[in-house]
Amino acid sequence: MTEQIERMGRGSGFIAALDQSGGSTPKALQLYGVDASAYNSDEEMFDTVHAMRTRIVTDPRFTGAHVVGAILFQNTLDREVLGQPTSQYLWREKQIVPFLKVDYGMDELADGVQIMKPIPDLDERLDRAKSLDVFGTKMRSVIKEGNGDGIAKVVAQQFEFGTNILAHGMVPIIEPEVDINAADKQDCENLLRDNLRAQLAGLDGDLPVIFKLTLPETDNFYQEFCEHPKVLRVVALSGGYSREDSNNKLSNNQGVIASFSRALTEGLQAEQSVADFSAMLGSTVESIAAASAT
Repeated sequence: MTEQIERMGRGSGFIAALDQSGGSTPKALQLYGVDASAYNSDEEMFDTVHAMRTRIVTDPRFTGAHVVGAILFQNTLDREVLGQPTSQYLWREKQIVPFLKVDYGMDELADGVQIMKPIPDLDERLDRAKSLDVFGTKMRSVIKEGNGDGIAKVVAQQFEFGTNILAHGMVPIIEPEVDINAADKQDCENLLRDNLRAQLAGLDGDLPVIFKLTLPETDNFYQEFCEHPKVLRVVALSGGYSREDSNNKLSNNQGVIASFSRALTEGLQAEQSVADFSAMLGSTVESIAAASAT
């Protein structure tokens, strides 16, 4: 744990978000050049996306030199890469710190936000993940409007789950995503920052948290969290921005590193040759790492 804390807290690079789950997997595969006709069941779909992820993580250009962490879907954690559990392959072979997406999606929109659905088996999943070298977790909520009550509920729920995760000796990625299309995005961010600040003030224990936040309207808007003793890292989600836009915005937020999903896999195609795939992936990770280095 100490080695992973040091790597995650001080390592250069970014967190690769490889955690597309059931609902987002078909879109991820379609962008990769594989349409729904290529699989006939959920199991075949997950086989296909695992093959894509395996191709990414085993590529010689995907290393700890540019990638400090990777977020995995439960189905990916339950599978192997080159004969090892995926998380252990990442940590032991590549020195990439593994995280597990633990949420089961979100409830319907209410008060301008979507809070997370219950996670009844969280304790069991945390224990197993920790035994497989998983360092921390990730869980996502979404904020669509500057509704004070709704945003307070989102942040309170994130910290409620986060406190349990910390009690298991793991580091939670707190992810209250602000929709990039929100008409009052700046108001959402103002309310979010206030609530995050308040929740941090009441956080006990030795282990820190990580914040994963939408790239803000105002540069360096979350700077105080980059310097907060209870926050290990502040990372940015791409949220639908293109890789170019994401990198440009990220480079203007000092101390924040990337945790990109769509922006990471943009341009990767199933039919690419080994050389072309590796070249595209290599240029991508280098550009995201460079934007994260500011």
